[in-house]
Amino acid sequence: MATETSTQSYSEKWYWDERYTNESEPFDWYQKYSSLAPLINLYVPHRNQRALVIGCGNSAFSEGMVDDGYEDVVNIDISSVVIDTMIKKYSDRPQLKYLKMDVRDMKAFEDASFDAVIDKGTLDSILCGSNSRQYSTQMLEEVWRVLKDKGVYILITYGAPIYRLRLFKESCSWTTKLHVIDKSLTDQPLETPKWELTKPLPLDAEGSSVESAIGKSPDVHYIYVCIKDESLKMDADAA
Repeated sequence: MATETSTQSYSEKWYWDERYTNESEPFDWYQKYSSLAPLINLYVPHRNQRALVIGCGNSAFSEGMVDDGYEDVVNIDISSVVIDTMIKKYSDRPQLKYLKMDVRDMKAFEDASFDAVIDKGTLDSILCGSNSRQYSTQMLEEVWRVLKDKGVYILITYGAPIYRLRLFKESCSWTTKLHVIDKSLTDQPLETPKWELTKPLPLDAEGSSVESAIGKSPDVHYIYVCIKDESLKMDADAA
């Protein structure tokens, strides 16, 4: 039986090593690939584009991407336990690569080496822990660095715009779009989802426009598509 754990442990390596030692079944945070595929296909349209899945855990998400034709999906996680397991599990899938790495320090990757970075719950985990502001900024700066110009950081999170937009603004130069998906899509797709996944919501600087579009406390996961824009950085540096 799982013991009660404070959410603060979600930012700690020991927690994940212990969890993955005891749990071998694949687990997908928030959403599975099948429900997010239309959005991934929209922002990562070419199957030869290189994707990085951060905090991959033992999720089957990346396997779903490869089944969908993506040819180069790199996965990182802070837990050596889960990385060793996944390397063995997918030894026959050369399109899937697994590396033990801390998302706050990805120096093993060169600048501008990925077309997309996908994050299901990793930023949320860091925000649960100590030094969350510092570590989340380090993480976002590293994500920005490893992305190509006009590359996309796709963040699936429970964090509403009022909490997340400020982080993006303080870290790097992003052009941000927001999509939402019903939480109930995690298992059984609804016949008629309330919101069209591939249609961005209107987004102002504070995120207050979102509430008027979908109401207060909607039962959704927020999906931020942050597009790296080096011209914004140059404009800021020149100012």
